[in-house]
Amino acid sequence: MRIKNYIGGKWIDSEQLQQVPIVNPANGTVLGEVPLSTKAEVEMAVSAAKEAQKKWALIPAPKRADYLYEIGYKLREKKEHLAQVLTSEMGKVIEEARGEVQEGIDMAFYMAGEGRRLFGETTPSELADKFAMSVRSPIGVVGLITPWNFPIAIATWKSFPAIVAGNTFVWKPSIETPLMAYELGKIFEEVGLPDGVANIVFGSGSTVGTAMIEHPDIKVISFTGSNATGSKVAELGGRHLKKVSLEMGGKNAVIVMDDANLSLAVDGIVWSAFGTAGQRCTACSRVIVHKDIKQELEEMLVEAISQLTVGDGLDPAIKVGPVINRKALEKINYYVQIGKQEGAKLLAGGKILSAPPFEKGFYFEPTIFTDVKNDMMIAQEEIFGPVISIIEVCSLEEAIEVNNSVKFGLSSSIFSQDINKIFKAQRDLDTGIVYVNAGTTGAEIHLPFGGTKGTGNGHRDSGQAALDVFTEWKSIYVDYSGKLQRAQIDTEN
Repeated sequence: MRIKNYIGGKWIDSEQLQQVPIVNPANGTVLGEVPLSTKAEVEMAVSAAKEAQKKWALIPAPKRADYLYEIGYKLREKKEHLAQVLTSEMGKVIEEARGEVQEGIDMAFYMAGEGRRLFGETTPSELADKFAMSVRSPIGVVGLITPWNFPIAIATWKSFPAIVAGNTFVWKPSIETPLMAYELGKIFEEVGLPDGVANIVFGSGSTVGTAMIEHPDIKVISFTGSNATGSKVAELGGRHLKKVSLEMGGKNAVIVMDDANLSLAVDGIVWSAFGTAGQRCTACSRVIVHKDIKQELEEMLVEAISQLTVGDGLDPAIKVGPVINRKALEKINYYVQIGKQEGAKLLAGGKILSAPPFEKGFYFEPTIFTDVKNDMMIAQEEIFGPVISIIEVCSLEEAIEVNNSVKFGLSSSIFSQDINKIFKAQRDLDTGIVYVNAGTTGAEIHLPFGGTKGTGNGHRDSGQAALDVFTEWKSIYVDYSGKLQRAQIDTEN
């Protein structure tokens, strides 16, 4: 299968002959090809989006929302098919793939509801016979750049609020997972979304991404990906005075206090650390544990991961699938070797799985390090794989300090039965998301998603906060006094 770009409501072959294979990371099977599109094709997509935007913005928001309801119904109808495709091209196990499609369904219905809740404000005026209000206005054409690890969920986090707010978009999906973008594009087509509202251009970040960021008619860039790339996006977008929304890396921690329910903590750690083979921006990478229960927790974790089955995620018995590609596998192995050199103790795992039946895929053993010091690389840098580092602390205050010591601030978690500790932690943990007695994953679409420090730049995906990325505030004053009234001056009488 050769993927085409979706521009102006039509599927168009790329003028670029160079194609990249789409590879199933579980077994190396080639699923198709995706083009490395050109700057000219970005221009075509932006032109189509610009032409459609004014007309789209004039459609009442509740009517725009009707398209999202239809998209949600289509996603629900195709849920199993989409989950199978997602697992085949990305690798996450089928149960998680179904959950991701469900997130897209939830986002469709939630943002459809926002079509009737694009609230502004009415406020009193300081002058008589004067009305004051604010309204949300669409910005225009927006650019969306999404990663491979949640190829449908993150796409819906960005595209659905963009279009319900009255914008049109150009979307560059990851070339690692183009099939999910193609499937979503087909749904846009099937529900009759007007031509030019949604445009998809496949290709590299250096060509397609750069062309989008530099294009004068794209007013917003919403990006999810690595810190290295996000920094470049911010710099280039800043030069062109664009609104740039960034959601980047994490070094997320689970804090386990001495009064915690350890069985529950182990379940939360294993799910959030090894689900999606650790390839979530919210994955648990550190376990910060009170010294009095460290040994018991370690023993329970080692036992728990010994029960995890690794393999092709299409098999429902599998709990940990492959990582996305060879480069990711080598990066994980690099950090594991660094951890050994730094003096961390390897409790479990630590190896690439390459013997049959793993020889054609990209598999890494679920891995646990202990006796990790907070200044070690494996405790500070994002690994993006099935590796956790156990760090011992003596108090809640020390646990919070260790949690906050990294450059990221996406997600954190605390397991405790003490309400005083819980409320102190949720106040002091410097992350955009905090979980109590749950792992570091499991965000729901009606709350803001994003982080502090090096994780982002203050914007949020998901929830009503997502609308702030894709709208401008307009303040309106209506004076019906029939005379000149001067604010701040004619207010004394």
